Amino acid sequence: MKNGVRMLDIAEKLGVSVVTVSNALAGRDGVSEQVRQQICETAEEMGYKPSNTNGRKKSELPKLGKSVGILTSERFVGSMGTFYWELTANISNKLSAMNVLTVYECITRENEKKLVLPPTVTEERVDAVIVIGQISRDFALSLSKTDIPMLFVDFYVSRCNVDSINSDSYYGGYMLTDYLVEKGHKKIGFVGSLNATSSINDRFLGYIKCLMENGLTYRSEWLLEDRDDTGTLFERIDFPSDMPTAFVCNSDETAFRVISALRSKDVRVPDDISVVGYDNYTVSNICIPAITTVEVDIEQMAAGAVDMIIKKLEDPHFSEGRRIISGKLIEKNSVLDISG
Repeated sequence: MKNGVRMLDIAEKLGVSVVTVSNALAGRDGVSEQVRQQICETAEEMGYKPSNTNGRKKSELPKLGKSVGILTSERFVGSMGTFYWELTANISNKLSAMNVLTVYECITRENEKKLVLPPTVTEERVDAVIVIGQISRDFALSLSKTDIPMLFVDFYVSRCNVDSINSDSYYGGYMLTDYLVEKGHKKIGFVGSLNATSSINDRFLGYIKCLMENGLTYRSEWLLEDRDDTGTLFERIDFPSDMPTAFVCNSDETAFRVISALRSKDVRVPDDISVVGYDNYTVSNICIPAITTVEVDIEQMAAGAVDMIIKKLEDPHFSEGRRIISGKLIEKNSVLDISG
């Protein structure tokens, strides 16, 4: 800058990080009002004048000098609707805007099974790690034994002392089931392999809570598996001979596949059977009928993940626990009202 004052100079004078200075001057979360005021006053005293970074040389940009590894299991690569790709890109873009380098790495099924940790971790190529999407408990435990600051996104592992940020899957499952009950449905099934992810398990528990509250019967034959132990979706979904009037599906992708499988059996959705999903991502809109679902706030999840990992970069001992992001019901065309 023309007056030579950089964010780094402000950071060094106050004994804080460049990220903290950047957040304070930009009005972002993660900085106390007292620190924000101190930074702003110091910046004014030193004559710091913010300007657009367009046209500035890379060497003139404030540098945090940190990097974050983003890990995703192979089971989610190429997944329909690319929910995790958008979440990954959103997190990466937010970190890049704060001058934090991101390094992406895919965990293969074989390495996950054999507990082979990625080089980004074993060779300490990054300063912190974000794991997006469920990984096996054993692999998570192996990762958690390293000294690197870590964050799990969209899942949690109870035996790992690792912070996580998750959508409110428990209440989301409850909300979907309650919506079906409100529409007059009393015979409601659930589609999802319960131990595949913590999110599916929580959505199922929310479904069970709603059944209990409304005095409805849970029938084990109405719990349908949709994937194997590796997370690979089944090519075929096996339906019971005595069908419910509605299915709560653990994701929009599974709901899409359920609707397709029902159509192949000449079962109409929603005329014969109603179906709801979860995520409100691309597939829920391209499906015919469009799928009633719970929307996951990707923007808020990404912002929360960045906030938490930045705090860990600034203080490796920082810990928040589990942060929950609420979702909302999005009503579309896949549910028939039979309450009348």
